[in-house]
Amino acid sequence: MDKKKILIIDDDVAVTNYFKVSLMQSGIFDIMVKNDSREVAELWRHQSFDVVLLDMDMPNISGLDILKDIHQKELKVPVVVLTGVGDVDLAVNAMKLGAFDYLIKPVEDEKLLEVLLSAMEHRDLHHTIDQLPHQLTRQDLTHEAVFEQFPTRNPKMIRVLHQAEKIAASDLSVFLWGERGTGKESLARAIHLVSPRADRPFVAVDADSRIPDKVPAFFFGQAQRWSSTEKDAPGILEQANYGTLFLDNIESLTLPMQVRLKRVIQTGEYCRESSAQVRQVDVRIIVSSTHDLTSKDYEENFSRDLLYHLMINSIKIPSLRERIEDVELLAQKFLKEQNEKTGGKITGFSAGFLHHLKKHHFPDNIQELGTIIATAAAACESDVITEAYLPPYIKNQLTEQTTLVDKSFRPRKLDDIVKEHVLNTLTYYGQDINKAAKKLKISPDEITRIIQGR
Repeated sequence: MDKKKILIIDDDVAVTNYFKVSLMQSGIFDIMVKNDSREVAELWRHQSFDVVLLDMDMPNISGLDILKDIHQKELKVPVVVLTGVGDVDLAVNAMKLGAFDYLIKPVEDEKLLEVLLSAMEHRDLHHTIDQLPHQLTRQDLTHEAVFEQFPTRNPKMIRVLHQAEKIAASDLSVFLWGERGTGKESLARAIHLVSPRADRPFVAVDADSRIPDKVPAFFFGQAQRWSSTEKDAPGILEQANYGTLFLDNIESLTLPMQVRLKRVIQTGEYCRESSAQVRQVDVRIIVSSTHDLTSKDYEENFSRDLLYHLMINSIKIPSLRERIEDVELLAQKFLKEQNEKTGGKITGFSAGFLHHLKKHHFPDNIQELGTIIATAAAACESDVITEAYLPPYIKNQLTEQTTLVDKSFRPRKLDDIVKEHVLNTLTYYGQDINKAAKKLKISPDEITRIIQGR
């Protein structure tokens, strides 16, 4: 197996010697060390690396400046930054510039190797995603049967499915975001089903549905208090052990909970409530939100540290109005499910029903469409669902749209409309062709040509 090329940049010779010895023992890396940050800029011209280990605090050229240079040059190399205990904000700024992760000195050998391997796994994963052909089809999916629940002809959505399939093969955390009702939990479950953890638990939790002061015990578990007769109670982390935990509405977690979640993602370590005993869990975490957590609205309420860890593997799911060509496919899927559930015999939809559906904005996306179809199917007394079974709020929208149309309107040739406007302008200016031309911003000759119909 070819060794992976790692570049270690740190002005402390003792530190780089330690890292060099530690990583040589793994037998994985071909190691280059630079103790003078001024020598790094020329390296990119002649060499490429599989991963970079970069100290933030160096004389001459800082680690942040080197990272900015890597970012500006668009070098496809994952960077793990090294920082001191008091420089976590600096490390977060580094992640904002594209660093994969950060390590706080001193670094344990096992943790160093784990993070470097994850960084290269992430690099390989996104290289694979970047290399996906521009034109993708559902048939190109390796696990097409799992993704059958996402009927689509939309190129954006097809790419989302391919991206999800590729990310599933890794063991990295995933951030799904999109409007409510776009199917984030369904996609999280699909990622689980095509991952190496498919035969392990999938646990889904809505963080927004929990009472804040109950969340820590629910999440991490509760240790028995010395004055209580209650037994130890495991949390959902333990329930999801070796499997996947899907955490919806991640923005609802308090900042202290976000910090604890970040530690689980990084180390797998946690403590039950009322206990100092450190426990270990092996769980893949997928989170989701309907909000853009990178916006200023969440600067104070959402940990930047956690955010940039999550954004490394993010998938944005398009809204239904962005894939309106899928409305009929999805409607047919929901109708089939409804028939199977109720024993119904409805064969399809009228052209008018589908036409009006496609004009709807769908603020609740696929979830809303599913409700519309289920309600219409329950009320329908024929074998085809017609416009009569549209929900009242859509019918009202159609009525409003109709009343906006001027009943006196009749289509006319554009040339006739232009000629009429020119003649009215001439009349306004007392047949002064020069004033009319100046107002219309055309020449007097052009006015003559329009009037004569040439």
